Amino acid sequence: MNEIFQRVSIRKYEERPVEQEKLIRILKAAMAAPSAGNQQPWEFYIVRDKETIRKLSEASPYAGCAAGAPAVIVPCVRTKDLRFPSMAVVDMAITTEHILLEATSLGLGAVWLGIAPEEDRVKYVNDVLGIGDRLSAFALVPVGYPAEERPWQDRFDESRIHCVD
Repeated sequence: MNEIFQRVSIRKYEERPVEQEKLIRILKAAMAAPSAGNQQPWEFYIVRDKETIRKLSEASPYAGCAAGAPAVIVPCVRTKDLRFPSMAVVDMAITTEHILLEATSLGLGAVWLGIAPEEDRVKYVNDVLGIGDRLSAFALVPVGYPAEERPWQDRFDESRIHCVD
């Protein structure tokens, strides 16, 4: 799976829209993620409205790059009726990684902007999107055609591997 070795965080985007088909394909990949007990705690917002994106870009000191994205995907976790609620954050991390990998495979750039577990950020994004108490924002993932090139970083460190034979 070459996308693992090609994915980089992209924070600058061309001023062209991302096709709906590509956004749906990204979310299809996201929903293919494994989850504890198959609870699939996720729901997603696709945000293309420029004013809403601008507001989302103010969710944290690190989210400013979202303002230039043609689309922002907001993975949200269900807050009720989960079989394994303590595992939902792990499930959400996996689904968000699937978003990043599929965006890469489609020639798009994306970056994971942390929202959860920072309560003030979660509340802010929930308020901007009018999310009720049934869902809670997990992250912001700006997506678009890259307007920057960044080299992939090899993070392999053999000293972090421990074998028990």
